[in-house]
Amino acid sequence: MNKKDSRRLKVGVLGCGPIAQFAHFESCVKARNAELHAICDVAEDLVQRMGATYEPTRTFLDYDAMLADPELDAVIIATSDLFHVEASRRALAAGKHVLCEKPIGVAVEEVEALGRAVRSSGKLLQVGHMKRFDVGLEQARDFVRDEMGEILALKAWYCDSTHRYTVTDAVQPLPILSKSALKPGENPKADLRRYFMLAHGSHLFDTARFLCGDIVEVSARLTEKFGAYSWFVDVTFANGAAGHLDLTIAVRMDWHEGLQLYGENGSVIAKTYNPWYFKSSEVDIFSERDASWRRPLGADGHFYRRQLEGFADTILDDAPMRGATIDDGIASVRAMVATAQSVATGKPVRLADVEGKL
Repeated sequence: MNKKDSRRLKVGVLGCGPIAQFAHFESCVKARNAELHAICDVAEDLVQRMGATYEPTRTFLDYDAMLADPELDAVIIATSDLFHVEASRRALAAGKHVLCEKPIGVAVEEVEALGRAVRSSGKLLQVGHMKRFDVGLEQARDFVRDEMGEILALKAWYCDSTHRYTVTDAVQPLPILSKSALKPGENPKADLRRYFMLAHGSHLFDTARFLCGDIVEVSARLTEKFGAYSWFVDVTFANGAAGHLDLTIAVRMDWHEGLQLYGENGSVIAKTYNPWYFKSSEVDIFSERDASWRRPLGADGHFYRRQLEGFADTILDDAPMRGATIDDGIASVRAMVATAQSVATGKPVRLADVEGKL
């Protein structure tokens, strides 16, 4: 049985679709310092099914009605990417904290405007880059921060697999769908370049920033063959380190994600698994000081629950924020837009100069 703290964040989940079913409902139920206070979706059949399964205190078919609940502390936004900014803005205006699925938005201007809204609201907005709560990657970040010294270079890759649905169909519950679910006006998968970058590239760029800091410039090229897309992106970090990022969808092999990081006083090699295994990355850390390797166990691999617990710790106990801030979310969107512009022009693009949407 899960042990719950006496003080708990009362959370409402907007959206009862697959990502909420696979990740967020269970996170609210399992989190030590949060509870599933409410769920909301326009699809009444989904709300009834999820309400019966997860037993929130309240259910809603109208988002504004959920936001008007005085007992609600925070919302998790688990909707289509195109709804993220508006749903976040409305929650902040209602005085609620926000944990929003990544990416925070799809255009530079809209996420910059949301950043201003966050800062004026006095509320917390955390972007759902849940890989920051991968225990192995946290240990790697701690080594970089505390022991590595100057960073020389990062190589990182995120390669989805042609066989990923064989895996996920086996390990995930069968999602409950509804014909009444709210869908964006445009099909998100109509433009696969855009869809793959938003869905997967946002993870790769945020992991690079999590370990190495701000990215100031990208130079990218894209190769398309036999229905596969491969971005090779050279990045320049603000600290002078060099980076090479490989985003390939989909490789003809197993899921392939990881990194190699070289620094003044050591190196890091990491292998990351399909996130639905809930398995922490295998991270090998080499310290030049004693010429030895070490590998953290990382037994706790429920990144979504750990993400929610970190969010709640910051709100309830004023703990330092461990997740991605709105500024991190904005930087991720800028990196993705800059990559698209670099592919289109064949030239390096500075993140500070980009405008428009992906």
